[in-house]
Amino acid sequence: MTAVSNTNGGGEAGPVVANPQTQALAATLRKLASSVAERVGGGLSLIFAAAPGDEAPDNAARLRAAAGFPSPHAAREAAQMLLPQVRSAIGSGSQELVCALPSLGERAAGGIEIHPLVFEGRAHGALVIGSPGGISQAQQNAFSETIAYLSLLLDHADAVAQRDRARASAADPNARHDEQNEEILKLSEALFAQDIELLRSNEKLGKIEKLKNDFIEKMSRELRTPLNSIIEGIISVLTGENDALSEGAKQTLRSALDEGSAFLRTLQNILDLWRIKQNELPVEIHDVNFREVVEEAIFSIQDAIGDKPIVVEQHIQEPFPKIRTDLAKVNQILFLLLDNSAKFTPEGSIEIRASVDDDELICEVRDTGIGICPDDQQFIFDDFFQVDVASSQVYSGAGLGLALVRDLIVLLNGEISVTSDVGRGTAVTFQVPVQVIS
Repeated sequence: MTAVSNTNGGGEAGPVVANPQTQALAATLRKLASSVAERVGGGLSLIFAAAPGDEAPDNAARLRAAAGFPSPHAAREAAQMLLPQVRSAIGSGSQELVCALPSLGERAAGGIEIHPLVFEGRAHGALVIGSPGGISQAQQNAFSETIAYLSLLLDHADAVAQRDRARASAADPNARHDEQNEEILKLSEALFAQDIELLRSNEKLGKIEKLKNDFIEKMSRELRTPLNSIIEGIISVLTGENDALSEGAKQTLRSALDEGSAFLRTLQNILDLWRIKQNELPVEIHDVNFREVVEEAIFSIQDAIGDKPIVVEQHIQEPFPKIRTDLAKVNQILFLLLDNSAKFTPEGSIEIRASVDDDELICEVRDTGIGICPDDQQFIFDDFFQVDVASSQVYSGAGLGLALVRDLIVLLNGEISVTSDVGRGTAVTFQVPVQVIS
């Protein structure tokens, strides 16, 4: 899911501002936009606001952050399209509803809500929420807290800008210092009161985030512990009582073992995704023998290949240099890509190509599988995305593998791309920076 910031309402890229306060505000807006998009089940969101201290009413609807779009360009196009309704909501101070727009795809299929961001009668912008299946009353109640916090946050940023202008003006030797000092004092008092309110709001939102974190951690722990015991029990029976079991019993136990292992991997994927979003998954650099990583990943997908007539081919640079990177994450990325190819390739081949160029590991996984239609390609790295219901019934999975691949690559400061032809196969290429050991 793409997060966008520092753009204006006209859809053109705005300047990158070095001011630390402005950067902190932009980071907070990006985080809030992502949170809103996630909370509607993989929807989209846009935050419009005037630049702090900008008094021109026509500029009160600049795009400041967005989430849920395949690219910054798509976010800016959506902002430009929704700009009239956004300005209308800001002007009236009332929520506006917009019917689903085909150009925004499934993420906004349930419709679009535009909420003005108003604090004590002062309009500062708008929050746009697009949902896949509509917004429930419970979600509406939760969003009211976010809207109130956003309104206060933008008002606070505006007040800071006013105070800074007043201080700059007071430094002018020709200024009327008594009036300027009085204005600065009033603004400082107002900012102090808002700081306290922001702390309270942050604490409230923080408690909500803590509850979510605790739930994810507890769910993972409570499910993984008995699941590990079940898997270990099945393995124990298969190894210790193998000769006494009928072929039917062995097959049933092997199927249960495969399903249990797949479920355990899904749980771990959920937990890893969550830890990445909470910035709790550290990058650990080690010496990496990439050929061993490839061999291990190929071995790990043998169950997914099963009896299908698939040949796995390696095309690795010779000689392959020694590198340093996060071994566990590169291993996980490669396994997830190969597992995805094995799942969607009924026959043919899976190719792994790898090389190192200019301190970057470049790796491609190419298959001769069912392929992905152009309309779906922009969404395949989204959390829980599956191509369609019919496919999800044939090809098992929760739609988390490629989303986790994307987040792991971003965590390693890398890039990923995909090309695909329906019925002919898919190629996924990623590149991550590495340290080459001479």
